[in-house]
Amino acid sequence: QVQLVESGGGLVQPGGSLRLSCTPSGNYFGIGSMGWYRQAAGQQRELVALVAAGGNIYYADSVKGRFTASRDFAKNILYLQMNDLNPEDSAIYYCNADHGDYGYDFWGQGTQVTVPS
Repeated sequence: QVQLVESGGGLVQPGGSLRLSCTPSGNYFGIGSMGWYRQAAGQQRELVALVAAGGNIYYADSVKGRFTASRDFAKNILYLQMNDLNPEDSAIYYCNADHGDYGYDFWGQGTQVTVPS
């Protein structure tokens, strides 16, 4: 099994910044891609940024130019630097990872990001 723990969420004023971290534990040696997803209240969970196993990074259009994902491939720690936050960024942010030894993905418990209007 793999455990993913997110941290770094909080309450930030519009225009502010946060840095999220996702730290794996357990059998994380076979992790492939890792990504950040978010889910606003009453909304569908959506992809924010995906870091593929080969290092390519995909960003949702809504966060391009403001968010930067990075990954420590040695430790498989995933980061998300979020700048110029706005109220539309308010959501629970989840870390995700796939793993070659399992037929399903792993999810963290989420970290709340709140940007008031």
